[in-house]
Amino acid sequence: MLLGVAIDALGVGLVLPFLVIYLHEVRGIPVSTVGVLAALPAVVALGLAGPVGVLVDRLGPRRVQLAALVCSGSGALVLSRADSTLLAGLAMTLTGVGHAAFWPANQALVASVLPSDERTRYFGLSFTLLNAGIGVGGVVGALYVSVEDPSTFTTVYLLDAVSFLGPLLVLAWPLRHVGGPVEVPADAPAGGSYADVLRDPVFRRLLVVVFFSAFIGYGQIEAGWTAYSRLVADVSTRTIGVAFAVNTAIIVLLQMVVVRLIDGRRRTRVLAVLAAIWAVAWAVMGAAGLVGGTAAAVLVVASMGIFALGETLLSPIAPAITNDLAPEHLRGRYNAAGSLSFQLAAISAPVSAGFLIGHEQPTAYVGTLLVGCLAFGVLALRMERQLPPLANGLRAGSSDLTVAPTLETVPEGV
Repeated sequence: MLLGVAIDALGVGLVLPFLVIYLHEVRGIPVSTVGVLAALPAVVALGLAGPVGVLVDRLGPRRVQLAALVCSGSGALVLSRADSTLLAGLAMTLTGVGHAAFWPANQALVASVLPSDERTRYFGLSFTLLNAGIGVGGVVGALYVSVEDPSTFTTVYLLDAVSFLGPLLVLAWPLRHVGGPVEVPADAPAGGSYADVLRDPVFRRLLVVVFFSAFIGYGQIEAGWTAYSRLVADVSTRTIGVAFAVNTAIIVLLQMVVVRLIDGRRRTRVLAVLAAIWAVAWAVMGAAGLVGGTAAAVLVVASMGIFALGETLLSPIAPAITNDLAPEHLRGRYNAAGSLSFQLAAISAPVSAGFLIGHEQPTAYVGTLLVGCLAFGVLALRMERQLPPLANGLRAGSSDLTVAPTLETVPEGV
């Protein structure tokens, strides 16, 4: 599985920075239309999150992930030849279907293969390989593509499509015996439903925590952070590129060190530390808008580096909690619900950022992020009262297991 992640990440890195440039400057599609096309995968993924969870539970995560990879690869293939808005729209729709199906299926597959105490390390290592692959692919793509030679863009999108064959082959052959449908317990009503998922009071709290983590985190990077850095702090595009490179480097260098440090510690308290780190990152970004010049550039890069440190805390924890809470026969639905919460934040975050920065309210924008960090940290700590100890990262036999309450000891209304 990790080999598939690395191969796929290289392909993604080749094309990740170039969508707007490719569609507008090479294919001649208006920028306003490109903006709609860029948002299309998230909208498609949002609409398909519910059905995908059902399919993962009924067909098994391996089959759904195979279908997701086929859709994503087909999207990249169509995009390589997308000389019209219609073809570009088809490509982005296929990509959205792939995104919708991949993450719930992938996380459920990992949970079906690895025991609980190994999942945090896997998710951390997977995130490291993902960033390393994207970083290497991004450097290669930046050195290769040229607007003056449109065929270079065609080549990198074709290579992106080919990269999906790596994880496809891994799932189709070495892992062909894992990730099948899970037998539904006899006492589960009608095989389970999303109503059963939402009746879980602990998971409802986790969905809110996931929303805030995405709203103040990943949902801000491509839109809010970039817009603030460029329009308010007035730094160059080169500085923004350097900041992203620093972000990737820190994740690759520190992720597994952080995984070892947080192993066996309460995940809720690690999330609270994450909230504090991201609050510092946004405060540093905010300061960049007050100073200007070289100092602003330094602060912008520093903010992205600090943000990366927080990423190393989040990536191993959120999916691990979800899959430790989920019954096996509902794991697809649990992961899909988490993905839906993330997608809602990923859509609302850039909209709110664009509104505040576009209306020249940078102070309100930074203030919103800081308040969001506070809410995120408080919600994570409040969740600790209900979260079963093992789902909170405590190993069996730990002395802390007698302190943290199990789900059954907490009144339903808490």
